[in-house]
Amino acid sequence: MPQPPTASQKAAARRGLRGRFALRGLGRDAAVASICGFVVVLMVGASYAAVPFYNWFCRATGFNGTTQVATSAPSGAPLARKIAVRFDANVGPGLPWKFEPEQTEIEVRIGEVFTVFYNVTNQSARETTGQAAYNVAPLTVGAYFQKINCFCFTDQSMAPGEKRQMPVVFYVDPALAADSENDGLNTITLSYTFYPMREPAPKPLAASEPDKRKGNL
Repeated sequence: MPQPPTASQKAAARRGLRGRFALRGLGRDAAVASICGFVVVLMVGASYAAVPFYNWFCRATGFNGTTQVATSAPSGAPLARKIAVRFDANVGPGLPWKFEPEQTEIEVRIGEVFTVFYNVTNQSARETTGQAAYNVAPLTVGAYFQKINCFCFTDQSMAPGEKRQMPVVFYVDPALAADSENDGLNTITLSYTFYPMREPAPKPLAASEPDKRKGNL
């Protein structure tokens, strides 16, 4: 007949159970921590990927008034329908530029290529660099406003006191006339805002490369 476990055996068994449950708890905690860490990494990666994806989406669809980039003029003849195009210019904080359109408004035929100019002056005593953000209003016109050439395609660096004319070559896509949503459209506003760009940090020098910026000692 088996003997009942002693008090010491019962205590040892309880300690063993507690140890196994503790190990299981640690395993669950580690699994939860790993899952949380993976989710955080995934969210951070998605946030970085969302910016270029959003920019691509806007360029591809004209969403939020984003204008399009054309490689050539339209093949057909311009339409008889005319639309007024207004030009707006703004400068963000921290950029010492004077920025204004040469003409504030022109009348264009849909499908006709036009070139307009913006005048820019660097009012500071140092070289500065800006990048132009842009859109058109109403926002539904973004998909039909085609730019062949524009200063907004690249960063612009201005020498101290420099004055410059910056061109925009554009046309309004004839497909606009087939969009019933824009049947009553009479005016388009093209708006630019220049924002300052940070000066690039100097590249690190190799240990054997002399630092020419300090001059000869």
